[in-house]
Amino acid sequence: MMELKNDLAIEAMRAAGRVVAQALAAAREAAGVGVPLLDLDRAARAALTEAGASSPFLGYRPDWAPVPFPAVLCVSVNDAVVHGIPDGYRLRDGDLVSVDCGAILDGWAGDAAVSFTVGRARPEDTRLIAVADEALRAGIEAAVAGRRIGDIAHAIGRVCRDAGVGIPDGFGGHGIGRSMHEDPGVPNEGRPGRGVPLRPGMVLAIEPMVIAGGTDGHWTARDGWTIRTADGSRAAHAEHTVAITEDGPRILTTL
Repeated sequence: MMELKNDLAIEAMRAAGRVVAQALAAAREAAGVGVPLLDLDRAARAALTEAGASSPFLGYRPDWAPVPFPAVLCVSVNDAVVHGIPDGYRLRDGDLVSVDCGAILDGWAGDAAVSFTVGRARPEDTRLIAVADEALRAGIEAAVAGRRIGDIAHAIGRVCRDAGVGIPDGFGGHGIGRSMHEDPGVPNEGRPGRGVPLRPGMVLAIEPMVIAGGTDGHWTARDGWTIRTADGSRAAHAEHTVAITEDGPRILTTL
């Protein structure tokens, strides 16, 4: 179901989005060489608790998942694209880390992701992260009332294909509001002028994911959650929650 949000609802989602940004910042600050992924999750949990927010990730179990998700963060390292489960793995110099976080505050959701490197960054990883960020910016710029979902998808896909990176099959963004996942879906590649019309009051989680090797394939790890690149190359992920307004797109998940 897709719900158009009024100004009060969008302001409430902005508050939830700010909490997401705070939790991501806390996780990134906690990251370092030798730090276990669980420490990043603990830092994000503390930020959510301090803000009086809950996690839409913790305990989430869609139909395809073998077990409920056990953390408030998805932490995906190197060849993990999305849905990585934080565990005792200790970060190593040069690791590429993608962190995805959500928050529920006063009944409204926010969702965002960021990728970064730990220690000394490899130039190819820096470029990959920059492509993900550029694709996100392009998608947000296309999120204008009167256009269509396909315009967002096309903008993201064009940046990715021009850069020679892969786009994981079957993954993309989504509507968001009182629930973390609402209609419509927001693909990361598509044809302009197609799909659901963009209307003021729609709120979307726009989230390009990119694969360095240029292929789109992926596989699911034994934990039933972590999605890894088929060719073993590294991946990056960028995401913001964005409101469609009469005045243009408004990013809700910033500090």
